[in-house]
Amino acid sequence: MNHHLLLLPIALLLGSCKLGPDFKLPAASGGSQWKETRDTSGEPLPDEWWKLFRDAKLNQLVERSLAANHDLAAAKARVETARALVGVDRARLFPTLNLATSAGVNRSSDNVVNSSVMKLTNNDFRSSFKLAYDPDLWGRNQRLLESSTAQAAASAALFDAQRLGLATEVARQYFVLRGLDAQEAVVKDTLVSRKEALDLQQTKTDAGLTDGLATSRARTELELANNDLAVVQRQRSSAEHALAVLCAARPADFSLPAKVVEPVLPTLRVGVPGSVLLRRPDVRAAGQQLRAANAQIGVAQSAFYPNFSLLGEAGLESLNLSNFVNAESRILSLGAGAVAPVFDAGTNQSRLAAARSTYDEALAGYRQTLLVALREVEDALGDLKGLSRSRAALEAALASSKDSRQLSQERYNQGLTSYLEVVDADRTVLQTRLALSAVDAQHRISLAALAKALGGGWK
Repeated sequence: MNHHLLLLPIALLLGSCKLGPDFKLPAASGGSQWKETRDTSGEPLPDEWWKLFRDAKLNQLVERSLAANHDLAAAKARVETARALVGVDRARLFPTLNLATSAGVNRSSDNVVNSSVMKLTNNDFRSSFKLAYDPDLWGRNQRLLESSTAQAAASAALFDAQRLGLATEVARQYFVLRGLDAQEAVVKDTLVSRKEALDLQQTKTDAGLTDGLATSRARTELELANNDLAVVQRQRSSAEHALAVLCAARPADFSLPAKVVEPVLPTLRVGVPGSVLLRRPDVRAAGQQLRAANAQIGVAQSAFYPNFSLLGEAGLESLNLSNFVNAESRILSLGAGAVAPVFDAGTNQSRLAAARSTYDEALAGYRQTLLVALREVEDALGDLKGLSRSRAALEAALASSKDSRQLSQERYNQGLTSYLEVVDADRTVLQTRLALSAVDAQHRISLAALAKALGGGWK
Protein backbone atom coordinates (compact mmCIF):
# COMPACT_ATOMS: atom_id res chain seq x y z
CA MET A 1 0.00 0.00 0.00
CA ASN A 2 2.80 2.35 0.91
CA HIS A 3 4.46 1.66 -2.44
CA HIS A 4 1.30 2.72 -4.24
CA LEU A 5 1.26 5.99 -2.32
CA LEU A 6 4.84 6.70 -3.36
CA LEU A 7 3.89 6.19 -6.99
CA LEU A 8 1.21 8.90 -6.80
CA PRO A 9 3.54 11.90 -7.27
CA ILE A 10 5.27 10.08 -10.12
CA ALA A 11 1.95 9.58 -11.84
CA LEU A 12 1.14 13.22 -11.32
CA LEU A 13 4.50 14.16 -12.76
CA LEU A 14 3.74 12.31 -15.95
CA GLY A 15 0.64 14.46 -16.33
CA SER A 16 2.33 17.71 -15.38
CA CYS A 17 1.49 20.91 -17.19
CA LYS A 18 2.83 24.45 -17.48
CA LEU A 19 0.45 27.13 -16.26
CA GLY A 20 0.31 30.61 -17.69
CA PRO A 21 0.05 31.99 -21.23
CA ASP A 22 2.64 30.90 -23.78
CA PHE A 23 4.55 33.91 -25.06
CA LYS A 24 3.96 35.37 -28.48
CA LEU A 25 5.74 38.56 -29.47
CA PRO A 26 3.21 41.18 -30.61
CA ALA A 27 3.38 42.05 -34.28
CA ALA A 28 5.61 45.06 -34.94
CA SER A 29 4.87 46.73 -38.25
CA GLY A 30 6.98 49.78 -38.99
CA GLY A 31 5.40 50.38 -42.36
CA SER A 32 6.94 49.95 -45.80
CA GLN A 33 8.63 53.33 -46.21
CA TRP A 34 10.02 56.34 -44.37
CA LYS A 35 8.54 59.79 -44.21
CA GLU A 36 11.82 61.66 -44.69
CA THR A 37 13.26 59.59 -47.56
CA ARG A 38 12.33 57.18 -50.31
CA ASP A 39 15.94 56.25 -51.07
CA THR A 40 17.08 52.91 -49.66
CA SER A 41 20.44 52.83 -51.50
CA GLY A 42 23.85 53.46 -49.96
CA GLU A 43 26.53 51.56 -48.09
CA PRO A 44 25.39 48.68 -45.88
CA LEU A 45 26.14 49.33 -42.24
CA PRO A 46 28.94 47.12 -40.94
CA ASP A 47 29.15 46.32 -37.24
CA GLU A 48 32.08 48.76 -37.02
CA TRP A 49 30.14 51.49 -38.78
CA TRP A 50 32.42 54.28 -37.57
CA LYS A 51 35.11 53.07 -39.99
CA LEU A 52 32.97 54.40 -42.86
CA PHE A 53 34.23 57.88 -41.94
CA ARG A 54 37.79 56.75 -42.79
CA ASP A 55 39.40 58.51 -39.83
CA ALA A 56 42.17 56.52 -38.13
CA LYS A 57 42.03 58.59 -34.95
CA LEU A 58 38.27 58.07 -34.63
CA ASN A 59 38.73 54.32 -35.09
CA GLN A 60 41.39 54.31 -32.38
CA LEU A 61 39.23 56.25 -29.91
CA VAL A 62 36.15 54.07 -30.43
CA GLU A 63 38.15 50.86 -30.01
CA ARG A 64 39.81 52.26 -26.89
CA SER A 65 36.49 53.23 -25.33
CA LEU A 66 34.91 49.85 -26.09
CA ALA A 67 37.83 48.14 -24.38
CA ALA A 68 38.15 50.39 -21.32
CA ASN A 69 34.92 52.28 -20.61
CA HIS A 70 33.74 51.66 -17.05
CA ASP A 71 30.01 52.01 -17.75
CA LEU A 72 30.33 49.38 -20.47
CA ALA A 73 32.25 47.11 -18.10
CA ALA A 74 29.43 47.47 -15.57
CA ALA A 75 26.88 46.57 -18.25
CA LYS A 76 28.91 43.48 -19.15
CA ALA A 77 28.96 42.45 -15.48
CA ARG A 78 25.17 42.78 -15.39
CA VAL A 79 24.96 40.38 -18.32
CA GLU A 80 27.15 37.85 -16.50
CA THR A 81 25.01 38.23 -13.38
CA ALA A 82 21.82 37.58 -15.35
CA ARG A 83 23.34 34.52 -17.00
CA ALA A 84 24.43 33.16 -13.63
CA LEU A 85 20.89 33.54 -12.30
CA VAL A 86 19.67 31.46 -15.22
CA GLY A 87 21.81 28.64 -13.83
CA VAL A 88 20.11 29.04 -10.46
CA ASP A 89 16.65 28.64 -12.00
CA ARG A 90 17.76 25.79 -14.26
CA ALA A 91 18.94 23.88 -11.19
CA ARG A 92 15.38 23.92 -9.82
CA LEU A 93 14.41 21.38 -12.48
CA PHE A 94 16.73 18.74 -11.03
CA PRO A 95 16.84 16.86 -7.71
CA THR A 96 19.14 18.03 -4.93
CA LEU A 97 21.40 15.59 -3.13
CA ASN A 98 23.12 16.52 0.14
CA LEU A 99 25.34 14.66 2.56
CA ALA A 100 24.47 15.09 6.24
CA THR A 101 26.83 13.78 8.94
CA SER A 102 26.53 14.06 12.71
CA ALA A 103 28.07 12.60 15.87
CA GLY A 104 26.93 13.27 19.43
CA VAL A 105 26.36 12.12 22.96
CA ASN A 106 22.91 12.11 24.60
CA ARG A 107 22.17 11.74 28.31
CA SER A 108 18.67 11.07 29.48
CA SER A 109 17.13 12.17 32.79
CA ASP A 110 17.08 9.75 35.73
CA ASN A 111 13.50 10.83 36.30
CA VAL A 112 12.49 9.79 32.80
CA VAL A 113 14.52 6.70 31.99
CA ASN A 114 14.85 3.63 34.17
CA SER A 115 18.60 3.26 34.43
CA SER A 116 18.29 -0.41 35.30
CA VAL A 117 16.68 -1.04 31.91
CA MET A 118 18.29 1.56 29.60
CA LYS A 119 21.57 3.38 29.59
CA LEU A 120 21.35 7.02 30.54
CA THR A 121 24.20 8.02 28.22
CA ASN A 122 24.26 7.02 24.55
CA ASN A 123 26.39 7.89 21.56
CA ASP A 124 24.84 8.56 18.17
CA PHE A 125 26.69 8.42 14.84
CA ARG A 126 24.80 9.20 11.65
CA SER A 127 25.73 9.84 8.02
CA SER A 128 23.24 9.88 5.16
CA PHE A 129 22.48 11.21 1.70
CA LYS A 130 19.31 13.27 1.50
CA LEU A 131 17.45 13.55 -1.78
CA ALA A 132 14.76 16.15 -2.50
CA TYR A 133 12.92 16.77 -5.74
CA ASP A 134 10.20 19.18 -6.79
CA PRO A 135 8.30 17.50 -9.68
CA ASP A 136 7.07 20.94 -10.81
CA LEU A 137 3.61 19.70 -11.69
CA TRP A 138 2.32 23.16 -12.63
CA GLY A 139 5.39 24.39 -14.48
CA ARG A 140 6.41 27.01 -11.89
CA ASN A 141 10.12 26.22 -12.15
CA GLN A 142 9.92 26.09 -15.92
CA ARG A 143 8.33 29.53 -15.97
CA LEU A 144 11.00 30.86 -13.59
CA LEU A 145 13.66 29.54 -15.96
CA GLU A 146 11.86 31.07 -18.93
CA SER A 147 11.71 34.42 -17.15
CA SER A 148 15.37 34.47 -16.09
CA THR A 149 16.50 33.33 -19.54
CA ALA A 150 14.57 36.21 -21.09
CA GLN A 151 16.04 38.63 -18.55
CA ALA A 152 19.53 37.43 -19.46
CA ALA A 153 18.78 37.95 -23.15
CA ALA A 154 17.43 41.43 -22.35
CA SER A 155 20.61 42.24 -20.42
CA ALA A 156 22.71 41.11 -23.38
CA ALA A 157 20.65 43.28 -25.75
CA LEU A 158 20.96 46.26 -23.41
CA PHE A 159 24.71 45.70 -23.37
CA ASP A 160 24.68 45.85 -27.18
CA ALA A 161 22.61 49.04 -26.98
CA GLN A 162 25.06 50.59 -24.52
CA ARG A 163 28.00 49.55 -26.67
CA LEU A 164 26.32 51.15 -29.68
CA GLY A 165 25.52 54.28 -27.67
CA LEU A 166 29.12 54.52 -26.45
CA ALA A 167 30.54 54.31 -29.96
CA THR A 168 28.05 56.95 -31.11
CA GLU A 169 28.91 59.29 -28.24
CA VAL A 170 32.64 58.93 -28.93
CA ALA A 171 31.99 59.73 -32.58
CA ARG A 172 29.80 62.70 -31.64
CA GLN A 173 32.35 64.22 -29.28
CA TYR A 174 35.12 63.61 -31.79
CA PHE A 175 33.20 65.33 -34.57
CA VAL A 176 32.42 68.22 -32.23
CA LEU A 177 36.11 68.52 -31.44
CA ARG A 178 37.21 68.41 -35.07
CA GLY A 179 34.51 70.94 -35.97
CA LEU A 180 35.93 73.25 -33.29
CA ASP A 181 39.41 72.68 -34.73
CA ALA A 182 38.09 73.90 -38.07
CA GLN A 183 36.46 76.91 -36.39
CA GLU A 184 39.68 77.67 -34.51
CA ALA A 185 41.59 77.69 -37.81
CA VAL A 186 39.01 80.09 -39.27
CA VAL A 187 39.25 82.44 -36.29
CA LYS A 188 43.06 82.39 -36.30
CA ASP A 189 43.05 83.19 -40.00
CA THR A 190 40.68 86.07 -39.27
CA LEU A 191 42.93 87.29 -36.45
CA VAL A 192 45.85 87.58 -38.87
CA SER A 193 43.85 89.67 -41.32
CA ARG A 194 42.37 91.84 -38.58
CA LYS A 195 45.80 92.44 -37.03
CA GLU A 196 47.01 93.57 -40.45
CA ALA A 197 43.96 95.85 -40.79
CA LEU A 198 44.61 97.35 -37.35
CA ASP A 199 48.27 98.00 -38.19
CA LEU A 200 47.25 99.70 -41.43
CA GLN A 201 44.66 101.91 -39.72
CA GLN A 202 47.09 102.76 -36.93
CA THR A 203 49.68 103.82 -39.53
CA LYS A 204 47.13 106.07 -41.23
CA THR A 205 46.08 107.58 -37.93
CA ASP A 206 49.68 108.22 -36.91
CA ALA A 207 50.29 109.93 -40.26
CA GLY A 208 47.23 112.13 -39.75
CA LEU A 209 45.45 110.72 -42.77
CA THR A 210 42.40 109.54 -40.78
CA ASP A 211 40.87 110.15 -37.41
CA GLY A 212 40.99 107.48 -34.73
CA LEU A 213 37.51 106.05 -35.40
CA ALA A 214 38.64 103.52 -38.00
CA THR A 215 41.56 102.47 -35.79
CA SER A 216 39.22 102.03 -32.83
CA ARG A 217 36.89 99.96 -35.00
CA ALA A 218 39.73 97.75 -36.20
CA ARG A 219 40.93 97.19 -32.62
CA THR A 220 37.39 96.29 -31.52
CA GLU A 221 37.06 93.71 -34.28
CA LEU A 222 40.45 92.25 -33.39
CA GLU A 223 39.46 91.80 -29.74
CA LEU A 224 36.10 90.34 -30.71
CA ALA A 225 37.95 87.76 -32.79
CA ASN A 226 40.16 87.02 -29.76
CA ASN A 227 36.99 86.43 -27.77
CA ASP A 228 35.70 84.09 -30.48
CA LEU A 229 38.98 82.17 -30.25
CA ALA A 230 38.68 81.86 -26.46
CA VAL A 231 35.10 80.56 -26.76
CA VAL A 232 36.10 77.96 -29.36
CA GLN A 233 39.09 76.81 -27.31
CA ARG A 234 36.96 76.51 -24.17
CA GLN A 235 34.40 74.38 -26.02
CA ARG A 236 37.18 72.24 -27.47
CA SER A 237 38.58 71.59 -23.99
CA SER A 238 35.17 70.38 -22.84
CA ALA A 239 34.88 68.01 -25.82
CA GLU A 240 38.39 66.69 -25.19
CA HIS A 241 37.60 66.08 -21.51
CA ALA A 242 34.43 64.22 -22.47
CA LEU A 243 36.41 61.98 -24.82
CA ALA A 244 38.91 61.27 -22.05
CA VAL A 245 36.20 60.02 -19.69
CA LEU A 246 34.58 57.94 -22.45
CA CYS A 247 37.96 56.28 -22.99
CA ALA A 248 38.40 55.70 -19.22
CA ALA A 249 41.30 58.17 -18.97
CA ARG A 250 41.95 61.07 -16.66
CA PRO A 251 41.49 64.34 -18.58
CA ALA A 252 44.98 65.39 -17.46
CA ASP A 253 46.44 62.33 -19.21
CA PHE A 254 44.47 62.70 -22.43
CA SER A 255 45.19 65.04 -25.32
CA LEU A 256 44.29 65.26 -28.98
CA PRO A 257 46.38 67.65 -31.12
CA ALA A 258 44.36 70.12 -33.14
CA LYS A 259 43.85 69.06 -36.73
CA VAL A 260 41.62 70.26 -39.54
CA VAL A 261 40.09 67.13 -41.10
CA GLU A 262 38.44 67.05 -44.49
CA PRO A 263 35.00 65.60 -43.66
CA VAL A 264 34.03 62.24 -45.14
CA LEU A 265 30.26 61.94 -45.45
CA PRO A 266 29.23 58.37 -46.30
CA THR A 267 25.77 57.64 -47.62
CA LEU A 268 24.20 55.04 -45.36
CA ARG A 269 21.67 52.48 -46.54
CA VAL A 270 18.51 52.94 -44.50
CA GLY A 271 16.52 49.91 -45.55
CA VAL A 272 12.85 49.48 -44.74
CA PRO A 273 11.39 50.24 -41.29
CA GLY A 274 10.73 46.60 -40.49
CA SER A 275 14.40 45.65 -40.91
CA VAL A 276 15.43 48.46 -38.56
CA LEU A 277 13.10 47.20 -35.82
CA LEU A 278 14.65 43.75 -36.10
CA ARG A 279 18.19 45.11 -35.71
CA ARG A 280 17.70 47.59 -32.88
CA PRO A 281 19.13 46.17 -29.63
CA ASP A 282 16.75 48.23 -27.47
CA VAL A 283 13.80 46.70 -29.34
CA ARG A 284 15.21 43.22 -28.73
CA ALA A 285 15.65 44.06 -25.05
CA ALA A 286 12.08 45.32 -24.74
CA GLY A 287 10.80 42.14 -26.39
CA GLN A 288 12.74 39.93 -23.97
CA GLN A 289 11.54 41.95 -20.98
CA LEU A 290 7.99 41.37 -22.22
CA ARG A 291 8.71 37.63 -22.43
CA ALA A 292 10.03 37.63 -18.84
CA ALA A 293 6.93 39.44 -17.58
CA ASN A 294 4.69 36.96 -19.42
CA ALA A 295 6.43 34.00 -17.74
CA GLN A 296 5.89 35.55 -14.31
CA ILE A 297 2.12 35.26 -14.85
CA GLY A 298 2.53 31.48 -14.93
CA VAL A 299 4.63 31.61 -11.77
CA ALA A 300 1.87 33.55 -10.01
CA GLN A 301 -0.85 31.16 -11.24
CA SER A 302 1.03 28.11 -9.94
CA ALA A 303 0.75 29.44 -6.37
CA PHE A 304 -2.97 28.54 -6.39
CA TYR A 305 -2.20 24.81 -6.67
CA PRO A 306 -0.64 22.27 -4.29
CA ASN A 307 3.14 22.00 -4.29
CA PHE A 308 4.37 18.38 -4.26
CA SER A 309 7.78 17.16 -3.18
CA LEU A 310 9.59 13.82 -3.22
CA LEU A 311 11.98 13.04 -0.36
CA GLY A 312 14.44 10.27 0.27
CA GLU A 313 17.26 9.46 2.63
CA ALA A 314 19.79 6.61 2.75
CA GLY A 315 22.80 6.15 4.97
CA LEU A 316 24.21 4.68 8.16
CA GLU A 317 23.40 5.20 11.84
CA SER A 318 24.79 3.47 14.93
CA LEU A 319 25.21 4.00 18.64
CA ASN A 320 28.74 2.65 18.45
CA LEU A 321 31.45 3.78 16.10
CA SER A 322 32.91 0.27 15.97
CA ASN A 323 29.94 -1.14 14.05
CA PHE A 324 29.02 2.05 12.19
CA VAL A 325 29.84 0.64 8.76
CA ASN A 326 28.03 -2.66 9.29
CA ALA A 327 25.09 -3.69 7.15
CA GLU A 328 22.88 -3.56 10.21
CA SER A 329 23.53 0.21 10.46
CA ARG A 330 21.76 0.97 7.17
CA ILE A 331 18.88 3.44 7.20
CA LEU A 332 16.44 4.25 4.40
CA SER A 333 13.40 6.46 4.09
CA LEU A 334 11.23 7.44 1.13
CA GLY A 335 8.32 9.82 1.14
CA ALA A 336 6.23 12.38 -0.61
CA GLY A 337 4.64 15.57 0.59
CA ALA A 338 2.24 18.23 -0.54
CA VAL A 339 1.47 21.77 0.60
CA ALA A 340 -1.76 23.34 -0.61
CA PRO A 341 -2.95 26.90 -0.04
CA VAL A 342 -6.07 27.14 2.11
CA PHE A 343 -6.26 30.74 3.26
CA ASP A 344 -3.83 33.54 2.41
CA ALA A 345 -6.04 36.64 2.71
CA GLY A 346 -5.82 37.28 -1.03
CA THR A 347 -2.02 37.18 -1.29
CA ASN A 348 -1.88 34.89 -4.32
CA GLN A 349 -4.67 36.78 -6.07
CA SER A 350 -2.82 40.06 -5.54
CA ARG A 351 0.43 38.59 -6.84
CA LEU A 352 -1.33 37.39 -9.97
CA ALA A 353 -2.87 40.82 -10.50
CA ALA A 354 0.57 42.39 -10.03
CA ALA A 355 2.12 39.99 -12.56
CA ARG A 356 -0.53 40.83 -15.14
CA SER A 357 -0.08 44.56 -14.55
CA THR A 358 3.68 44.15 -14.92
CA TYR A 359 3.09 42.46 -18.26
CA ASP A 360 0.80 45.31 -19.38
CA GLU A 361 3.53 47.78 -18.39
CA ALA A 362 6.16 45.83 -20.35
CA LEU A 363 3.82 45.65 -23.36
CA ALA A 364 3.31 49.42 -23.32
CA GLY A 365 7.07 49.90 -22.99
CA TYR A 366 7.69 47.59 -25.93
CA ARG A 367 5.26 49.46 -28.16
CA GLN A 368 6.74 52.79 -27.11
CA THR A 369 10.24 51.51 -27.89
CA LEU A 370 9.09 50.67 -31.42
CA LEU A 371 7.76 54.19 -31.95
CA VAL A 372 10.88 55.82 -30.51
CA ALA A 373 13.06 53.68 -32.79
CA LEU A 374 11.16 54.84 -35.87
CA ARG A 375 11.18 58.44 -34.69
CA GLU A 376 14.95 58.43 -34.15
CA VAL A 377 15.54 57.26 -37.71
CA GLU A 378 13.14 59.89 -39.08
CA ASP A 379 14.83 62.58 -36.96
CA ALA A 380 18.29 61.67 -38.25
CA LEU A 381 17.07 61.55 -41.85
CA GLY A 382 15.34 64.90 -41.45
CA ASP A 383 18.49 66.41 -39.92
CA LEU A 384 20.64 65.19 -42.79
CA LYS A 385 18.22 66.54 -45.38
CA GLY A 386 18.08 69.92 -43.66
CA LEU A 387 21.85 70.06 -43.16
CA SER A 388 22.44 69.40 -46.86
CA ARG A 389 20.23 72.37 -47.72
CA SER A 390 21.95 74.49 -45.08
CA ARG A 391 25.39 73.70 -46.43
CA ALA A 392 24.39 74.59 -49.98
CA ALA A 393 22.95 77.90 -48.76
CA LEU A 394 26.04 78.67 -46.65
CA GLU A 395 28.41 77.94 -49.54
CA ALA A 396 26.50 80.40 -51.70
CA ALA A 397 26.40 82.91 -48.84
CA LEU A 398 30.17 82.57 -48.28
CA ALA A 399 30.94 83.25 -51.92
CA SER A 400 28.64 86.28 -51.89
CA SER A 401 30.03 87.61 -48.59
CA LYS A 402 33.59 87.41 -49.90
CA ASP A 403 32.54 89.43 -52.94
CA SER A 404 30.87 91.96 -50.65
CA ARG A 405 33.99 92.25 -48.52
CA GLN A 406 36.14 92.83 -51.60
CA LEU A 407 33.78 95.51 -52.93
CA SER A 408 33.54 97.20 -49.50
CA GLN A 409 37.34 97.33 -49.24
CA GLU A 410 37.61 98.86 -52.71
CA ARG A 411 34.93 101.46 -51.91
CA TYR A 412 36.69 102.33 -48.65
CA ASN A 413 40.05 102.66 -50.42
CA GLN A 414 38.40 105.08 -52.88
CA GLY A 415 36.89 107.09 -50.06
CA LEU A 416 33.34 106.24 -51.07
CA THR A 417 32.28 104.66 -47.76
CA SER A 418 33.26 104.44 -44.11
CA TYR A 419 35.35 101.73 -42.52
CA LEU A 420 32.20 100.46 -40.80
CA GLU A 421 31.06 98.91 -44.08
CA VAL A 422 34.34 96.99 -44.35
CA VAL A 423 33.98 95.81 -40.75
CA ASP A 424 30.43 94.55 -41.33
CA ALA A 425 31.42 92.72 -44.51
CA ASP A 426 34.41 91.09 -42.80
CA ARG A 427 32.28 90.03 -39.82
CA THR A 428 29.75 88.42 -42.21
CA VAL A 429 32.51 86.39 -43.84
CA LEU A 430 33.74 85.18 -40.44
CA GLN A 431 30.27 84.22 -39.23
CA THR A 432 29.51 82.38 -42.48
CA ARG A 433 32.76 80.41 -42.35
CA LEU A 434 32.12 79.46 -38.71
CA ALA A 435 28.57 78.40 -39.56
CA LEU A 436 29.83 76.29 -42.45
CA SER A 437 32.32 74.51 -40.16
CA ALA A 438 29.56 73.89 -37.62
CA VAL A 439 27.26 72.44 -40.30
CA ASP A 440 30.00 70.08 -41.50
CA ALA A 441 30.51 68.83 -37.94
CA GLN A 442 26.77 68.49 -37.36
CA HIS A 443 26.41 66.56 -40.61
CA ARG A 444 28.86 63.94 -39.38
CA ILE A 445 27.18 63.89 -35.97
CA SER A 446 23.81 63.27 -37.63
CA LEU A 447 25.29 60.44 -39.69
CA ALA A 448 26.53 58.83 -36.46
CA ALA A 449 23.07 59.32 -34.96
CA LEU A 450 21.55 57.65 -38.02
CA ALA A 451 23.91 54.69 -37.66
CA LYS A 452 22.82 54.32 -34.04
CA ALA A 453 19.13 54.68 -34.94
CA LEU A 454 19.50 51.96 -37.57
CA GLY A 455 20.80 49.54 -34.96
CA GLY A 456 24.51 49.91 -35.59
CA GLY A 457 24.99 47.39 -38.36
CA TRP A 458 23.47 44.67 -40.46
CA LYS A 459 23.64 41.48 -38.41
